[in-house]
Amino acid sequence: MHVIRGQLVNFTDSTGQYWHEERGALVAGSDGRILWLGPFDLMPRSYESAAVSDYGECLILPGFIDAHVHFPQYRLLAAPGKDLLDWLRRFTFPEEARYSDPAYGAATASVFIDRLFQHGTTAASAYCSVHKVCADALFAEAERRNMSLVTGKTLMDRLAPDELCDNAESDMRETVELYKQWHGRSRLRYAVTPRFAITSSEGQLQRCGELMADLPDALLQTHLSESPAELAAVRALFPNDLDYTAIYDRFGLVTDRSLFAHGVHLSERECQRLHEAEASVIHCPTSNNFLGSGLMRFAQLREQARPVAYGIATDVGGGTSYSMLQTLGEAYKVQMLSGYRPTAIELFHLATRGNAERLKLGHEIGALERGKWADLVVLDLRATPVLADRADLSQSLEDMLFALALLGDDRAVRATYVAGNKVHERLSA
Repeated sequence: MHVIRGQLVNFTDSTGQYWHEERGALVAGSDGRILWLGPFDLMPRSYESAAVSDYGECLILPGFIDAHVHFPQYRLLAAPGKDLLDWLRRFTFPEEARYSDPAYGAATASVFIDRLFQHGTTAASAYCSVHKVCADALFAEAERRNMSLVTGKTLMDRLAPDELCDNAESDMRETVELYKQWHGRSRLRYAVTPRFAITSSEGQLQRCGELMADLPDALLQTHLSESPAELAAVRALFPNDLDYTAIYDRFGLVTDRSLFAHGVHLSERECQRLHEAEASVIHCPTSNNFLGSGLMRFAQLREQARPVAYGIATDVGGGTSYSMLQTLGEAYKVQMLSGYRPTAIELFHLATRGNAERLKLGHEIGALERGKWADLVVLDLRATPVLADRADLSQSLEDMLFALALLGDDRAVRATYVAGNKVHERLSA
């Protein structure tokens, strides 16, 4: 049992409602779940003998959740490419080929998860390479850390190097084997993972639809409407479909379990269909900006007549930072350029409870509530001289969070807890 003290912050819904206890305490039980939380002065005496970590004026939030990140691309940040497709050919595919080696996958899975924890990310929906051993390695490492993770082997059977292509026998068989071994074990979930329509034949997309029908509670993660060059390639490959979303829809892949990364260039028809299916779009601002893909617009997805659920993600390694703080800061700038001004409360809700809901994990993570996992990030409002100066001007929680989103990075992450265990601590400079 462990008492963690500081300013507790919980985001209650997407409308900007929140709970903030300036002199708070949270009790994590031996099972890794939250036993109690509230004002420290009201903490039951039965917890007084527990070990205490006191973070003073630091903010204690639900751990960040990254709704779209690529494990085999963990080294590729800032690798230059003319556009998305050129970047895949020059950097991503050669790197992913290395993950046929189980030893390489096991070694890098540890580094990858360490890097997430260093940036305050306690849960993720991640892509692996096409190799079954890559997914096995990431699942095993996440289980060892008692981490909440959604992942799956990437499915490709065309327009990629031969060593990265599945076939009609291996894609189904290996996916089912992975699902049976890992889904629902510890804190792990499986996602059927076709990379995108360009690298999956109609036969493979059909098999993905069959997998989604046959594998209870599995999610689907893929890419949708990311860049102009991608859209042109999709139109050439699928000339008879109305649009990009219609391709996935034809194979039964547009459902309430579907996570579509990017959604930068969606039409009104596509938004209507995504709304009807209760599918989710995942915004990846640093990736879209780095690759010049375009500006994804919250205002378009928030249209009252047919709102589309959306989350937020780093998209490492197309994304340029593991930091959800930097990701939120970039999202703010993108939305300002698009004519919409999000609040910091809204953005932090996306990175916590909102993403938990997108991943169908809202009953377990994403909020500071009794019974949920004690996955926490401790944020230091004065981690750098610039942040410290800015903190002196803050007059509200909105001010504090806004400064962290626009000025913060991994240095602002004082500590990270997963299931009540401290997995990262930043030592004072």
